[in-house]
Amino acid sequence: MSQDYPGDFDDNITSVADSEIRDALRLLDLKKVQNTPDLRRSLRHDLQKGVIDCNGSIIQEFGQVAEQLKRIGSTISSLNACCDDMRRQVAAARQENAPVLDEASALLTQKEDVEQKQQLLNAFNKHFVLPEDEIAVLTSTTEAIDAHFFAVLDRTKQIHADCQVLLGSENQRLGLELMEQSSRQLNSGYQKLFRWVQKEFKTLDLENPQIDSFVRRSLRTLAERPALFENCLDSFSDNRKHSLTDSFYTALTGSPASHDPTMKPIEFHAHDTLRYTGDILAWAHSTTVSERESLESLFVSEGNDMAKGIRAGRQSEPWFAMDGESFDGRKALNDLVNRNMAGVARALRQRVEQAVQGQDDSLTVYRVANLISFYRVTLAKLLGPVSSLMETLSALEEFTMRQFEALQSDHTATVQAELTQAPTDQSVPEVLNETLTQLRALMKSYDSSLTPAESREEGFKPILLQTLKPVLDACHSLANDLETPASDIFLLNCYTSARTTLQSFDFTQSFIEQIDTVVESSTCNLIEYQHAFFLHVSGLHPLLTALTPLTDSDVDLKQVHQLPPFQSAALTEASQTLDEFLPSALMDALENLKQLKDTKLAGDFTSEAADRFCEDFEFVEARLAAVDEMFAAKEDRGEMSSDNEEEERGSRDRAEVQQGEKNEWVPLRSYYPRTSGEIRVLLS
Repeated sequence: MSQDYPGDFDDNITSVADSEIRDALRLLDLKKVQNTPDLRRSLRHDLQKGVIDCNGSIIQEFGQVAEQLKRIGSTISSLNACCDDMRRQVAAARQENAPVLDEASALLTQKEDVEQKQQLLNAFNKHFVLPEDEIAVLTSTTEAIDAHFFAVLDRTKQIHADCQVLLGSENQRLGLELMEQSSRQLNSGYQKLFRWVQKEFKTLDLENPQIDSFVRRSLRTLAERPALFENCLDSFSDNRKHSLTDSFYTALTGSPASHDPTMKPIEFHAHDTLRYTGDILAWAHSTTVSERESLESLFVSEGNDMAKGIRAGRQSEPWFAMDGESFDGRKALNDLVNRNMAGVARALRQRVEQAVQGQDDSLTVYRVANLISFYRVTLAKLLGPVSSLMETLSALEEFTMRQFEALQSDHTATVQAELTQAPTDQSVPEVLNETLTQLRALMKSYDSSLTPAESREEGFKPILLQTLKPVLDACHSLANDLETPASDIFLLNCYTSARTTLQSFDFTQSFIEQIDTVVESSTCNLIEYQHAFFLHVSGLHPLLTALTPLTDSDVDLKQVHQLPPFQSAALTEASQTLDEFLPSALMDALENLKQLKDTKLAGDFTSEAADRFCEDFEFVEARLAAVDEMFAAKEDRGEMSSDNEEEERGSRDRAEVQQGEKNEWVPLRSYYPRTSGEIRVLLS
């Protein structure tokens, strides 16, 4: 394409990449110019003409714009004149209306203040003033006690509490008036609630598990007024006291309205003191448990709220004295049950005392005392140790024990009068057997009681002193009139029987130790008696008596053959006596203790005495052997000289007779040949 352009056009082209060239070429392309020689010659002129035409068009258009601007300028001038006129009019109007505007502004400000005060007053009345309908709910007796009543009461309490904030302001009059008004309303509300609760208590059925929840809430609320709360509880307690007392008498005598043949009155078994007392105590226990469970659902199920109410009541009525520093719901419940059961406790005590006074069997009376003790311990776990019912049961237990002691004293006097002499066979007196039988029943009854383990022995000790000790003392007195060994046999029979009866129970150990002292003494006496029997009947006693003071020295041994029991005739007779005794020694000794009830003890005593007899025989045997050895040794050494000849002549007549003319020593063991081994075999 460049080859057809004129030469001067070619000279002006410096670079195809020049942006102006590119724009020019693009413009030509938009005009769809044909690349012809004529066109290339006239291109410059055409372009200049086009530029001139464009400039002319622009000038013409700017002329129109200038005309429009002139018209706009005149319009603006008119507007400015109008605005100036309006500005003058506004300034004149403002100057003329300024007082009115100031007054309107002040009125608007006052309106805003009034509206704010009205909102504040409405909010104040809404918070601190009860509407008439709510005041009627709180104070009118025709309005029911329901959730709305408690809501109004709570709001009134909140108003009363919030009035304390008003008392901190400069003007306290409003706070005082509102507090006085809310106090009157609260008192009216509490009085209404108090009367309603008293009315409900008169018809309240504690057996019904679905107790009205409003009753529980009313009690919690009344706790905030201790005086009203205590009066309410007093009224409730009086009603329950009369109701329970009537129920007790109904259980005793039966209800005419009841046609159930299985439900017999308690007094139907009045002839059986133990069952009669047990039925009465069982009814009292069952009623106490039921009463406590019912009151627990009424009072303690909301124990925290009740405690909060009590604390609030102490703050509102500080002049009302209440025991303790903090409210204990369980303790208060126990106290209320105790007050409700007071009438039953009095009637129960009267009936049981009458039943016990008419009973002359000490065992039955003691069982009744243990039964009372059982229920006393059981109810103490339920009500605590301090209550009228506990005091009644403790007094009944003491009364019953005094009655038992009186009957037992009469029985003991009768027993002592019957024990005038011991049985001829030294057996256990029938009176003691009866006493032990009764004591066994008493111990079984006491063992089943709930007496603490640490005080069981001390608790039963008076019973042993009242029942068993007088009889044993009487037996001991009778034994003093008997000869030996009958006295010790009689004591052992009596005391071992008592020990056998007592040893089955762990709370009689101290008394068993006293019995063991007497048994041990009698045991020693019988062993001594059997030992003496062995010594005397066997003929060993003279020999033992003669040898006991002597020692084993040569001087003492030389004197043995001079003693009368060791002369040949006496020693030979002693040997014969021993031989006659040994075959039946044990049988003869056991015959002495045939009256002893425990044959094993008789055998043990005899065996012990036989052992001691064998030890005595070994002593005699050893001394005789020592004497024989000493003289045999001297004879071997030729020391039987003239200085002993006269002495030996007088004491050796038996040797001269048996040995003829010979002056030989005859051993003492040859006259008394039995050995200790033979003795032990024969006495084993």
